[in-house]
Amino acid sequence: MATISSIHIKPCNIASSEAHNRRTPEYLRNIGESRIYIVPELSSDNEQWINPDFGHDDLRIHYDNIRRMVKEKTGRAMQEKERERKGRNGKIIKVAGCSPIREGVLLIKSDTALEDVRNFGEECQRRWGITPLQIFMHKDEGHWLSGKPDADDRESFRVGDRWFKPNYHAHIVFDWMNHETGKSRKLNDEDMTQMQTLLSDILSMQRGQSKADTGKEHLERNDYIIEKQKSELQRIDAVRKYKEYQVELAEQQVQDAESRTQALRDEAQEKEKQSKDLDRAISDKRSKLNKEKGSQLLGAVADWATGKSKALKGDIEDLKFELAEAHEAIAEERKRTQTMVDKLEDYKVQGVKQLDAAVRKITSQKNEEIDRLKSRISWQNHIIGCLGYLLLKTNDIFRKAVNGIIHLAKDYWQQRFDAEQVIEIKNALNLFGDDKQSRQAAGDFLYFTAKQKGNFDSREQIKAQREIDNVVDGHYDHSIKRGISMR
Repeated sequence: MATISSIHIKPCNIASSEAHNRRTPEYLRNIGESRIYIVPELSSDNEQWINPDFGHDDLRIHYDNIRRMVKEKTGRAMQEKERERKGRNGKIIKVAGCSPIREGVLLIKSDTALEDVRNFGEECQRRWGITPLQIFMHKDEGHWLSGKPDADDRESFRVGDRWFKPNYHAHIVFDWMNHETGKSRKLNDEDMTQMQTLLSDILSMQRGQSKADTGKEHLERNDYIIEKQKSELQRIDAVRKYKEYQVELAEQQVQDAESRTQALRDEAQEKEKQSKDLDRAISDKRSKLNKEKGSQLLGAVADWATGKSKALKGDIEDLKFELAEAHEAIAEERKRTQTMVDKLEDYKVQGVKQLDAAVRKITSQKNEEIDRLKSRISWQNHIIGCLGYLLLKTNDIFRKAVNGIIHLAKDYWQQRFDAEQVIEIKNALNLFGDDKQSRQAAGDFLYFTAKQKGNFDSREQIKAQREIDNVVDGHYDHSIKRGISMR
């Protein structure tokens, strides 16, 4: 059965979201016995991704940053709580509070890759401006079956001595704010429908029906578990009735077997009685015969024992001789074996010495080669640095491109080049040639020069390198043709 794609987005409860998503020890302790839907043995299969562009991974800190940003952009405090206002017709209207951070729960398959979910988040950011902050893939949740799964169940598997029905899903946490205006993003029903279609396309899953078509409300995790348990109880009740019918048949068969067993038991007792009578008669006849023939039998036994003793003595002497010969052969074989062991030990010692010498020689050669490569790379970096410095001083096109890269890397909120910066970078790339290899080398040269001049930290290096590669690979071309700013 194909897995149906779906996504449900709601305001993120930052007080509990990260504890649940990260499976913190305190969270697992607090939920206690309700942890029946989590299998700790499977938690190692979970995956996660934290957006590196925000400098931290704490939702509370990010929430406070958004609150300050809204105040700076709009001049008003962010409305966080639900409030009421009176409409034109005099009716009271409830206005929901701002939800700057929202969390989406989406179904995935057992082989869904974290990179696919990231691609979905990045495409949501490109289309609707909502920025993915965190992604958590959970493959340790589900519910226990009371017995073996149905024949058409291809998802359930055995954990220990029980069968487990997994609920593969992912949590994606979005920043829902426009950081240029300080206002929340507005997505309508059509946008959410398109998001559902986008998810099914990226994850290669069958698209689920929308709530408008089915009329069903999305179930939260605990409600979903309860529904699953109700279905399981109904199935258990049907199985119980069938088992009761089987027990009745078995009881009837047991009664029939007990009747046949009793008949056999009576017959066996009769046979045992006849056997005892026969044994008693045989014993009497044997006793009488022994009394009559006792003396004759005793003489015959004595003659037989004497002859047998002589034969045994001869056999014992033969065995002693053969045993002595065997001891001599064993001693000789031990001597030859020890000689072979001594030779093998000498070969082993010599082999280890030769191997150590060869390893030391190869290691020395490799270290020399590494030193030469390091020296060459250092010299090449020096030459490249000098060339970049010369171009910065003499070429206006190159200098503008480098300054644009530094501006993007240093700007905390700007995530992509704008149209003017892309054009400046493309002009600089054209200085080095129009084939793919030349443009790639030119892009690396621009990045190296900007990194040296701007003294980038690790986050700025990743950001600059990623966006320069996007320009070189042509990912900005479509937007530039349409005249859309990439800020």
